[in-house]
Order: sequence, then C-alpha cells, then structure tokens
Amino acid sequence: MNLALPTVNDPLGEILHFLRMSGNFYCHSELSAPWAVEMPALRDFMMLHVVTSGTCCLEVDNQEVVLQPGDLALLPRCEGHQLASAPGMAGVKLFDTSREQLSDRYEILKLGGGGKPSTLLCGVFQFDHPAARHLVTLLPRVIVVEAWNSPNADWIQSTVRTIGSEARELRPGGETIITRLADILVIHAIRSWIAVDPTAQTGWFGALRDRRLGPVIAQIHRDPYRAWTLDSLAAEAAMSRSAFASRFTERVGEPAMHYVTRWKMHTAVTWLSEEDVAVVELARRLGYESEAAFSRAFKRFVGVSPGSMRKRKQQTGLAAEQQLSR
Repeated sequence: MNLALPTVNDPLGEILHFLRMSGNFYCHSELSAPWAVEMPALRDFMMLHVVTSGTCCLEVDNQEVVLQPGDLALLPRCEGHQLASAPGMAGVKLFDTSREQLSDRYEILKLGGGGKPSTLLCGVFQFDHPAARHLVTLLPRVIVVEAWNSPNADWIQSTVRTIGSEARELRPGGETIITRLADILVIHAIRSWIAVDPTAQTGWFGALRDRRLGPVIAQIHRDPYRAWTLDSLAAEAAMSRSAFASRFTERVGEPAMHYVTRWKMHTAVTWLSEEDVAVVELARRLGYESEAAFSRAFKRFVGVSPGSMRKRKQQTGLAAEQQLSR
C-alpha cells in the first residue's frame, strides 16, 4: 500500500524551514560588573544572545534593551553592538579580550570587575538558503524574546544548556545537534516577532499569508527552474492575469515577474557560493537561452557579474572564518 503524506499549505512556515544555520560558533561568557564588550559587525551572519543568569544591557546605536535571565536577543544582520552590565559604558572590543578556546566551535570569555555576576551564551552563524537571505533583509535589526512573557522559557533554558554541553565536548553527532537546536531558537525568535509586530502583517509577510498569493510565492521558491510567465502564475492563483498582477504588486511591492527574476538570481548567488558550477550551467538551470542573457540579468539584480560574485564570496567567507577563529 502506498502512503502519501498530505501537503501542508504554510508558505510562511516553509520560509522558516529554509532558515537553516551553518558555520556555528558559540561563546559562553562569565561576567562580573562592571563590564562591557563591543561586538563586531559580521556580514552575512546572525548573532544570538541568551542571558542564562544575571542581567545584560544590549545597545544597538541609540536603542537600549535590558535583558533578564532567560531573555533571548537575535541580531539578524549581526550589526555592531555592545553588551554591558549598565548603559553608557565604554566597552572593550571582543577580539581584544582574552578567550579560552575549548573546541573549534566553542570558547569561554571571562571579564569584569568582580561585582554582580552574569552569564550569557552567544552564538554566531550563517544562513544558506536564498529564502532565508530575503527574510533577513526584512527583519528588524534586533528581536528580543522576553522569558517572563514567553510560555516557552523552560525549554529555551534547556535548549541553551544542551547547546553549551554539546559545544564544549563535541561528541559524535554534536555538530548536528547544535545546528538543529540553533535553528529552533532562531526560528522561535522570528516567529515571536511575526506574531506581535504590526509590520509583519503587511508587505511580503502579509503576501505569504494571502490565500491566493502565498501558495504562488511558495511555488516560485520551490521551483526557480520553471519558465514562469504572468499567465502561469495567475493560473496557479486561480485568478485572471490582470487581477493577479495588480494584487501581487500591491501586496509584495514589486511586479510578479520582477520577483521571479530576482528569486532566480538569489538562487544563482547561493549556487555560486556553494558549488563549483560554470556560469553557462547556471544559465541553463534557470531557463536562460544564453550565458550572456543570464549574466546581464544577474548584474542588473545583484550589481556585479557572476564571476565577480563568486570571487567576492570566496574572499568574504575566508575573511569571516579568519575573524571568527581569532
């Protein structure tokens, strides 16, 4: 007997599924007041902070947030910021501190003047899928999940303890456990923001919830190879061509075919960074009749040629790895 599982129509959930982490690195911080640490900006990385005891003041530009035990703070674009025992302090740069590296993925930072103690677990990681990259551009610069306001405080603490244990010892399978748990914490933070922030109810996020547009956007994401047309997209939505075009542009903020092309270029960027694939092969995969046509579209949307993008990705990846391992 053949058993077919039902298809779940959850475009927003599917986007969160694409948010898979890689390149994880963790730091357990043992701090005593007064203390302050300047965290660097890292392009194409996320940073996560969880306060496991005591308190912490997070400062991003002019925004200050006091984090309590169990609170979780996510910086989706890993902008430069400061963690401190109190607001307005002059911090030491992270890479100027003395840290004990226990494994390739885990280190301990001890800092402070001997006063009130605090402990934090901080994680840095990359995200791979183009859907995740697009999602990250739309998120706020910082997302805070307050433990006192969350029914999930117990499992968050348990998850953090498990990550710390696995990162310290790196037993067989530990890397897989860490990455999956990091996925869960990040998705929980983003989902919490989507549930309460009014800006998450409009634009692209709102379109993903639209009963007509959401499934079509999900199809574009799943099948970037397909030779989409405005007619075929409208048929997927069971709408007329003109009604679909108008609704898509109004909700998403750009024409449907523009979105399709941009999504193909997102996918191409991922392939360029992850695979040793020729540009002519990328053009073929994505339905372009020639390498030149693909390269023109790529440069129009990305800003550089495919060859330049591959070189930049290689250099950026190497620089980031060197910076994290300092």
